[in-house]
Amino acid sequence: MHNTFENLNNQAIQLASEGQYTEAVACFHAALHMDQSNYLVWYNLGVTYRDSGDTEAAKKAMLTAHQLAPEDEDILENLSVLCYLLNSIDEAFYYARKALALNGDNAHIWNNMGVFWFSRQQYTDAAKAFESALAIYPHYTDALINLRDTYEELHNDVGRDECIARLRQLGN
Repeated sequence: MHNTFENLNNQAIQLASEGQYTEAVACFHAALHMDQSNYLVWYNLGVTYRDSGDTEAAKKAMLTAHQLAPEDEDILENLSVLCYLLNSIDEAFYYARKALALNGDNAHIWNNMGVFWFSRQQYTDAAKAFESALAIYPHYTDALINLRDTYEELHNDVGRDECIARLRQLGN
């Protein structure tokens, strides 16, 4: 099999799925040597760096992917989470808002926004974001757990108890 761009990308994805991050990164770099303009390879490289624990390198790769595909919602979502992990909360909000401007019905991004607000102890804003996520996807367990915890911080016992009841209905 020849080392084509596509083969290297696919091989890298396979290696990353097996936890062989060093080898995966090497394959992605070889693919990028053939085509620096493919945003999916940059995205995959960013995900691989993130999964391997190298958040700084993940953000750099994801920023390059974003430059090549500024309207890609998945890239923006990942950038927002990476910024949050790097304690760049303002930047995390910036990318999450850009993603929501593209698709206001993305429950995952609303949930992430809630996490960002919660980390700033802005519980009312966090609750609104988690409620938005649940309005889009009522069975979103993570958002429901996050909302329960937020209601606890807000001393909203009725809301907290409703979240607990819904979690039980979902089998959690």
